[in-house]
Amino acid sequence: MAQDCITTQVIVVGAGPVGLMLAGELRLGGADVVVLEQLDAPTTESRASTLHARTMEILDGRGLLDPLGEIPDEPRGHFGGLPLDLTLPSPYPGQWKVPQTRLEELLGEWAARLGAEVRRGHRLTGVTVTDEGVDAEVRGPDGRTALFRAAYLVGCDGEDSAVRRLGGFAFPGTDAARELLRADVAGIDVPNRRFERLPAGLAIAARRPDGVTRVMVHEFGARPRPGQPEFTDVVDAWKRVTGEDIGGGTPLWVNSFGDASRQATAYRSGPLLLAGNAAHRQMPIGGQALNLGLQDAVNLGWKLAAQVTGRAPEDLLDSYHAERHPVGARVLGNIAAQARLLLGGTEVNALREVLAELIPLGHVRTRLAGMISGLDIAYDTDADADTDAGDRPEAGRRLPPRDVTVDGTPVGTAELLRAGQGVLVLPHGDTALRAAAAPWARLVRVADGGPEDTDALLVRPDGYVAWAGTSASGATGALRRWFGEPSAAASPASVRPAPTAAVPALPSVTVTATPKNWRTDMPKLSGKTALVTGSSRGMGRATALRLAQEGALVAVHYATGKEAAEEVVERIEKDGGRAFTVQARLGVPGDVHELFLALEEGLRERTGGTALDILVNNAGVMGGVKPEDTTPEKFDELFAVNAKAPFFLVQRALKNMPDGGRIISISSGLTRVANPDEIAYAMTKGAVEQLTLHFAKYLGPRGITVNSVAPGITRNDNPVFGIPEVVEQMAQLSAFNRVGEPEDIADVVAFLASEDARWITGSFVDATGGTLLG
Repeated sequence: MAQDCITTQVIVVGAGPVGLMLAGELRLGGADVVVLEQLDAPTTESRASTLHARTMEILDGRGLLDPLGEIPDEPRGHFGGLPLDLTLPSPYPGQWKVPQTRLEELLGEWAARLGAEVRRGHRLTGVTVTDEGVDAEVRGPDGRTALFRAAYLVGCDGEDSAVRRLGGFAFPGTDAARELLRADVAGIDVPNRRFERLPAGLAIAARRPDGVTRVMVHEFGARPRPGQPEFTDVVDAWKRVTGEDIGGGTPLWVNSFGDASRQATAYRSGPLLLAGNAAHRQMPIGGQALNLGLQDAVNLGWKLAAQVTGRAPEDLLDSYHAERHPVGARVLGNIAAQARLLLGGTEVNALREVLAELIPLGHVRTRLAGMISGLDIAYDTDADADTDAGDRPEAGRRLPPRDVTVDGTPVGTAELLRAGQGVLVLPHGDTALRAAAAPWARLVRVADGGPEDTDALLVRPDGYVAWAGTSASGATGALRRWFGEPSAAASPASVRPAPTAAVPALPSVTVTATPKNWRTDMPKLSGKTALVTGSSRGMGRATALRLAQEGALVAVHYATGKEAAEEVVERIEKDGGRAFTVQARLGVPGDVHELFLALEEGLRERTGGTALDILVNNAGVMGGVKPEDTTPEKFDELFAVNAKAPFFLVQRALKNMPDGGRIISISSGLTRVANPDEIAYAMTKGAVEQLTLHFAKYLGPRGITVNSVAPGITRNDNPVFGIPEVVEQMAQLSAFNRVGEPEDIADVVAFLASEDARWITGSFVDATGGTLLG
C-alpha cells in the first residue's frame, strides 16, 4: 500500500539523455515535472557519443552548446560501414563527439536549473490510469512504496521500458539475430580500424586521446548470447577475427548490442506516452538512436507542456505520434538496411560493391546524409489551411539557423528559440501580419527576416516551420492550430482578484532613506532574479524598487492593483532597472501554481531560464477585528494568505532556486507585542517565523538563507497617516521618535538578499525602529 502521495503535472520515467531533455522542455513550457530514475547515480558508461547536425542545431536553440566547449567534429560518417560524407547546409555538418556521460550531466544541470525535480533510486512498479490522469507506484531507495500522481506519465526508460510494459503498449518487430561486442579497454596498442571486414568478421578500433581504445567486433554468423558478455568473450572474438591478443588490457566497460528492430504501434495511450528507446528499439548504428530519442523529446515537450497548462489547441498532443512515429519507422528501416550491410558475411559483398559506387553520387549522398543527420525531416503541418500557401517547401521542415532582426537588433533564430517560444519571421514592413500575431505575443516572438516579397514563416518551439505564407488569415489559422486561442496565449494565469500587500501590525511609522545612485553605485544583485509578492504598493513596492536598484530582475506581483504594479515596473525601467508584472490571487486553490506559470514565462522571456534567486514573501492581509468578532471565514482567510501561501511559495520556489538563494518573509512586531484586535493576524505571523526557523535548518546544506523581517509602525496608505497628531503619538513608540517608512524595511530586505548576509539564517530581524525595546 502506498504510504505517501506526491502530485505533479508530468512524471518522466528515466533520467537518461532523453528523459532529461524532455524534463527541460517541459519546464520551458511551464509544466511541473518529476523525473524518476531507478539508478542511484548517473551511469559512468558512455554508450552513445555521436550527435548529428539536427541535434546540434536543437542544442544550440536551447543555449546548450557553449557549456560543451570545443567538440571534436568528423564530417565523414558511414552507411552500413561504407564511407559517407555527411556535409550538408547547416552550421553543424557531420558527426560531433560528446560522451553520453557528459551529455547527461549537461542536460541534468539544465533541467534542474529550470526547476525539474530528479529522484534517483526510484523504480516504477505499477501504473494505474484514472479519470484524472495516472497513478504510479514507485519503490524508493528506502524500500518503501510511494504513490506519484500526475496528469501524464512519459516512459523514457529505454528498450526494456517498464512504462511500455505496464502500460500495455504493443511493441511488434524482430529480435536480434546478430550481435556486435563492444568494450572500452585501457593499456592496449592495436591499429585503428574503421569498419574493417576480415575473413572471419568485422573489427573496429578507435584510440581516444586519453589512451583508451574502443573495440567492437562481430564474428560472421555469430548469434546473440544470453545476458551481457564478459571481457573474455570480447578478447576471444577479437583474436579469432584479427589474430591480435588484447587480453592484457584493462576493461573499463563491456557490452553488446544486436540488430533487434521493434517499434511501439502507438506512442500515446491516454495519459501514457513513450519517447526514445522506450518507443523504438534499434541497433545504434552511426549514433542515430540517441539523436532520434532526443528529437522525440523536443517534439513532445512543448506540446505536452501546453496540454497540462491548459493552453493547447485541440489535437496538439496527438500530433506527437502522428509526426514522430513515421520518423522512427524510417530510421529503423535505414538502420536495418545498414545492419545487414555491416554484419552480413560474404553474401552481402556484391551489394556493398554496388552501393560503394552509388553513395558518392550527389543526389544519393545528399539523400542518405539528410536521412542520417535528421536534416531532411518534414512534418505534415496542414499548410493547405492557408488558401494562399500553395506548395511552400519550407512548411513542415526545420528552419535553418539564420539571422533576423528584433526591434532593430540583429539576432539569430537559435537564440530566439531559447525561451521555448515560437517565432514568426516576417518580411520587412509587414504590419498586417504583425498585427495578426499580436494576441499571441506571450507565446510567439516576432522578427523581421527578409525582403518584402518573401513568405512569412511561423516557427514552432521545436524549430520546425508550422506555416509559410503571406495572408493574415493564414497566419492566424496557423497560430490557433499550434498555439491555441489568443485568450489563452495572452493570459495563461487566470485573472482573479488577490490580496494586496500586508498592512503593518502596529500603528504604522517612517524615515526617508537616501536613495542610491543607480548608475554609479556597484549593484550587489546584478544577474539575480527576484519575486516580491504584493509589490504594487507599500513595503512591497519599496522592496521591488530597492532590489531592482541593486541590479536584480524583479517580478512585481499584484492581485488587483494592475495599474499600480505597472507603475512600479515603469519606475524601475525609467531608472535603468529591469522588472515585469505577475498577477495571481493568493489564498485560493491553485494560487501558487498560477503565480509560477506567469513568473516562469516572464523569466524565460528575459533570461532564457527560470532560475529564481530571491523570494520575498510580503503579500498579506490584516485582521482588524476584535477576538469576539473574528469569524471562521476571516480566520481561514488570514491563514490561507499569510501562512499557507508563503509555505507553498517557498516549497514551489525551491524547484527554481539555485544553491545560495535567499528567502525573506515579512513578519510583524505583533509577534512580540500584544494587540487584542489582531490575535488571529499575529498567529499567522508567528507561523511565518516558524516557517523561517525550520526551513533555515532544512536548506542550510544548499547555502540558502531563510530569514524573517518584522516591521513596526510603518507608513502606508491608511488615512491615519494623514493626521499629524496621530502620527506624532505613533512616533513616540519608536526609539528614534518617528514612524517607519517603507524604504526602511526595503533596505533591510535588500541586505538579507545580498551576499553580505550569507552568514545570517533562521533569524528574526527586528525592523520596528526600536518599538520592541519597551
